[in-house]
Amino acid sequence: MPDVSVLIAGQAGFGIDKSGLIIARIFNQLGYRLYVYRDYPSLIRGGHTFSIIRAAQGKVGTHKDKIDFLLALNQDAVDLHKERLKEGSRIIYDADTVKAQGTGVNAAKIIKEENASEIMRNTCIIGSFCKTAGIDWQILENVLKRNISREIDVNLKVASRGYNAVDKISGIERLKQEPLPVVTGNEAMGLGLISAGLKAYISYPMTPTSPVLHSLAGLSKDFSLKVIHPENEISVILMALGFSYAGERVAVGTSGGGFCLMTEGFSFAGMSELPLVVILGQRPGPSTGLPTYSAQTELNFALSAGQGEFSRLVVAPADAEEAYYWSGACLNMAWKYQTPVIILSDKNMGEGAYSFDINSMPAVKEEGPAYWDGKDAYKRYLNTETGVSPLAFAPLKGNVVKINSYEHDELGITTEEPGLSKTMQDKRLRKGKYLEKELENYPTVNVYGDSGAATAVICWGSNKGVCVEAAKELGMKVIQPAVLWPLPLQKVKDAIGQSKTLICVESNATAQLSGLLMCYGIKTDKQILKYDGRPFSLEELQEQLKDCSSIK
Repeated sequence: MPDVSVLIAGQAGFGIDKSGLIIARIFNQLGYRLYVYRDYPSLIRGGHTFSIIRAAQGKVGTHKDKIDFLLALNQDAVDLHKERLKEGSRIIYDADTVKAQGTGVNAAKIIKEENASEIMRNTCIIGSFCKTAGIDWQILENVLKRNISREIDVNLKVASRGYNAVDKISGIERLKQEPLPVVTGNEAMGLGLISAGLKAYISYPMTPTSPVLHSLAGLSKDFSLKVIHPENEISVILMALGFSYAGERVAVGTSGGGFCLMTEGFSFAGMSELPLVVILGQRPGPSTGLPTYSAQTELNFALSAGQGEFSRLVVAPADAEEAYYWSGACLNMAWKYQTPVIILSDKNMGEGAYSFDINSMPAVKEEGPAYWDGKDAYKRYLNTETGVSPLAFAPLKGNVVKINSYEHDELGITTEEPGLSKTMQDKRLRKGKYLEKELENYPTVNVYGDSGAATAVICWGSNKGVCVEAAKELGMKVIQPAVLWPLPLQKVKDAIGQSKTLICVESNATAQLSGLLMCYGIKTDKQILKYDGRPFSLEELQEQLKDCSSIK
């Protein structure tokens, strides 16, 4: 099966990220399925940055350590990644700045002769890569025209010079598959929210959720969205609660440090029963930690954030399709049950780029909440069988829509009376039971591989891709809960079935999913943990799973 990995590397500010997506889209035109991993420091300029583009015949969601092509824009690109080379690997480099064995092109000279911007060296190297790999010029030209909006004529000249400066060495096979859109997990989340009726998105930029803000801002006119960047995270969540009170479907995006500031407002949403969706992009901590790297460190935080006890939904999509589906489902659930919802993301899923097959998941559409019928006096917190009160929004002629962060009665009037306080708390928690029941009809737990396998790997979020592929080679099955709260316990137990060994794979130091499972009597036999900010590579996880396969 065709499986090609390309690494492009250089200094931050060299346009490596954009270049990686262009290379992915070139492979996409050849019928390949893609995953792009990005690695960059928290610097605007300087420091080493790279992208690994993996192209395969079937769906992929992880990168490999070993690469087929290294595209080097500076010397560090060769020096830092030479261990990734294997027999038959090709290095394509800027001969004016890099010393290496391989295919050199005088990119700096070409840039000077074409009076082009320094950043266009990456376009030159991509041109040389395409010729070396036997990719038709027309494919490269079409991709560049679709993905570069500024100075396209100069870019095409530079790419053509790079293309013609080298010889064809290999021929990458064209596959008989139709191209799919290449989108990031962050873009997919934004599109899923729009499909479920999003009206406002509010965020203070924090890696790795900042691209959701940027992508939705670019779509705001097309979908009549209000996209707002306030001065801090406290303003973000309070503004979102205002939109929710006014009947506007709203979501916010942040990372762990920003969500710390939001937790009082998050608890306010729980008490006042205001629908709210929070995209929580995880990264290594504590505090600032590794701000441009990835982790799965906020599960415990998401489960317990906010003072007091109230119903919530916590999901962790694993790839672009799940990000699209679950973001829409979460927005619907938030409004149906008038409760806050957390979407746990991370850099590897959110900023990773995938071939996106929208037909692989159930359709997403807006689902309306229960509205007030207009009869009798309006009670914002009417105590119903399900705990869900009919909604109405201000201004409401002859009635007041009163919300309250204090304990309150059905009208929203503050109370400290013990019996009524218990009644209203029971009402709020009862919603969670009905939410849990409805989730039985959703794909809350996914199983991959041989359902009867003796060894099961359980994982969550972005680790699904690497776990599914690694486990397949070893005859193991993979269990991936997409919903982490309320935990779909019976589905998890059914997925484990008769497996004798349960291995938990997580990107944190304390095995947070494993600990959650233990609370319900499910003991994992081994935890494979990675917490240096980088994702598991396919080869790395395969070796660690092999070591676990002898567990008795």
